[in-house]
Amino acid sequence: MRKNFGLGLALLCVAAFAACGPGQATITADIGEGDEANVLEDLEVRLLPYDRDQVFDSLIAAADTPEPEVPTDLLAARDEIADAQRQYLETESQWNTLRDTLAKLSAAMEGLSRAEGRYRVIFSEWSDLNDSYQNAEAQVDRHFERFQSLQSAAIGRMDSMNVVRADWEDQAFRDVDAVIAAKIEARGLEPAADTTDAAGAAHFAVAPGRYWVYARHELPYDELYWNVEIEIARGEPATLRLSRENAEVRPVF
Repeated sequence: MRKNFGLGLALLCVAAFAACGPGQATITADIGEGDEANVLEDLEVRLLPYDRDQVFDSLIAAADTPEPEVPTDLLAARDEIADAQRQYLETESQWNTLRDTLAKLSAAMEGLSRAEGRYRVIFSEWSDLNDSYQNAEAQVDRHFERFQSLQSAAIGRMDSMNVVRADWEDQAFRDVDAVIAAKIEARGLEPAADTTDAAGAAHFAVAPGRYWVYARHELPYDELYWNVEIEIARGEPATLRLSRENAEVRPVF
């Protein structure tokens, strides 16, 4: 009888823990496009028991002055700089590949007689690639000069715009901590945070309820911003993939 009673008590404890334990959630971050994966490691992910966008939208609406808008020509300049950098990096990558290939061909010709057929074949390939290498080198210089010129022309205005927006945010969002604290208290749920591992996954064990998954990943001239609602329940592990599709792309200067 004691043996059966102990087993029954253990089963009751397991059932009670399942009913009262935390909810589980796994958040993955993969910004690959198409079939190509690009998991984000060391990305800070937060579970917030409130809608972060709603908080800041309400503060913006109540601000004494309108939010400063980035001039359209400055946004266009930022896009032009980003395109110039992309062209420069792509051309530089091609130039590096050609340089490495030429070095391997040169090494293969060492010790060969110029009269040998193999030498002539390798030298012919080297000559063709060397022309491409010289052209690529010239393109690298041109693209870099364009990138530097565009960046130099706009950097002052970008810095000034950042100062103006930072000053406005200091005033408009001065009460944000108090607003967030009130929302957390009203919901009765605590925020949680984790960092994605090598597989791009963050794991949470939290009280069941409604949360918003908040994260941001900075790109050269943009950032991917996530504020995605998720429901977490006991006994039903929740999963969510952060991707380019459910991210908001925000400009970065």
